[in-house]
Amino acid sequence: MMQTGQKVIMDKEDIDRVLTRIAHEIVERNRNCEDLYLIGIRKRGVTLAQRISQKIKGIKGLEIPIGALDITLYRDDLSEIDAQPILKKTEIPFSVKDKKIILVDDVLYTGRTIRAALDGIIDLGRPQFIQLAILLDRGHRELPIRADYIGKNIPTSRRELVEVSLLEDDDTEQVVLIEEGIHGVNK
Repeated sequence: MMQTGQKVIMDKEDIDRVLTRIAHEIVERNRNCEDLYLIGIRKRGVTLAQRISQKIKGIKGLEIPIGALDITLYRDDLSEIDAQPILKKTEIPFSVKDKKIILVDDVLYTGRTIRAALDGIIDLGRPQFIQLAILLDRGHRELPIRADYIGKNIPTSRRELVEVSLLEDDDTEQVVLIEEGIHGVNK
């Protein structure tokens, strides 16, 4: 049940529709999809990468390999998060060297998460290129980073929070905008 001050900005059908569009845009921009790999940023980016891979398989009949990236140790605010941050596993079962990488995340906000992810990928090798696919762009960039594939642009204030819930991770499927003063997830 939603609290006062919350507004659903995307439901399950909206999320599915934008992921289908993103998959088509990826296929159109990367015609033969040769050497194309998806890397999701833990946690919801991995789920979104899996869904996009399935949609590309439906479009092209190709299985696009997926990796999962934990950016914890690459964050520039690591000391502010926790004295002993919880590390999740980075699982990239392929070489990134000379590959076409699509980095996937749920919300693009300041750009700091993406900067950390780029550092993590580059530490594994030098890809041919890295493109960025995101479910939502909420603005307020602190770094010069932009997405190549955007599900939806959501104008927000810095005081608002965006909470993405996906069935595989959260038992519900929606994106909620939360007004100032109500606690939630901010990306």
